[in-house]
Amino acid sequence: MKKLIPCSLLICVAAFPALGANTVVEEIVARVNNRIITLTDYKRSQEATRQQAQQEDPANADKIYKGQEKDILRDLIDHQLLLEKGSDLGITGDTELIKYLNNMRKEMKLDSLEDLEKAATAQGISFEDYKQNKRNDIIMQQVIGREVGSHLGQNITKEDEQRFYDQHKSEWQHPEQVRLSEILVAPKKDVGNDEALVAAKAKAEDLLAQIRKGAKFEDVAKKNSDDATAAQGGDLGEFQRGTMAKEWEEKAFAMKAGDISDVMHSKQGFIILEVTEHQTAGVPSFKEVEPQVENAIYMDKLQPALREYLTKLREEAYIPSFKPGYVDTGASPNQTTLVETDQSEAKAKKLAKKKKKLGIL
Repeated sequence: MKKLIPCSLLICVAAFPALGANTVVEEIVARVNNRIITLTDYKRSQEATRQQAQQEDPANADKIYKGQEKDILRDLIDHQLLLEKGSDLGITGDTELIKYLNNMRKEMKLDSLEDLEKAATAQGISFEDYKQNKRNDIIMQQVIGREVGSHLGQNITKEDEQRFYDQHKSEWQHPEQVRLSEILVAPKKDVGNDEALVAAKAKAEDLLAQIRKGAKFEDVAKKNSDDATAAQGGDLGEFQRGTMAKEWEEKAFAMKAGDISDVMHSKQGFIILEVTEHQTAGVPSFKEVEPQVENAIYMDKLQPALREYLTKLREEAYIPSFKPGYVDTGASPNQTTLVETDQSEAKAKKLAKKKKKLGIL
């Protein structure tokens, strides 16, 4: 079967051009210190924004895109500033990139990173560009975590969490749902139909016996399942009532968390199900959702704190005038400077020093 690179990879390649790489001389939209943002970079981000809006809400994609289009240059400048800060902090992202690529390789059941590269190339994706873009993403996330995120958690108290939970109680309301894992044993296609079915069922029964004797469902699934979910230990995700075939739904919702089904026959072969979670309908207690509450507060605080941090980086950077018709919606009135002329002598000296450091003078 042909191995398909996840669609998120395609979006990442489109959204984040390999900033800072050698580029054919072309029209420059903006400069950020000694880095440039080209018209190609800008158009590529425009297209990525359109694609993302289409995936989020096809019916309102145009409206979503128009609301985000004005911030495209701002986001490109943000990326440049974060990457430069990452360089200053000695963050390379190399170790994390290797782990990420290896996990992707395992999920796709490929033997080596060379096979992963071949799969990308077969789909018209530049593997080198993808790696650089993913490395950039890792660097930016680490800078944000170190410089911004690390200071937010210290200010979140239990009282803040309880207050947030009480104010957003209705948002925690959920219907009854189960989280399922599976093991699929598919009949071998190179064996006679009846013989293959008998062999597949026997194998499934043996795997079920191993689990009931103490083997971990997740480990058995990783080693033996013939479905793509094997890499995740058989995890199928969460299901609400009305989203599954009636036969499977009746069985799954009759089980408790930790229950294992008998071997069941399906079109694909023989399946064993595990219910890993079974949530009843209603509002969970504060204790049950405390980690989610903490994360929600963190994300609520992160955006304004990150914007404040990026404004500070702009004020410390050299960002001369943009190509006419392009606007940085994240610009600070105190940054040095949207134009290359400063009336303040102190600012002029600071700008000259910055230029000299960057090799511009």
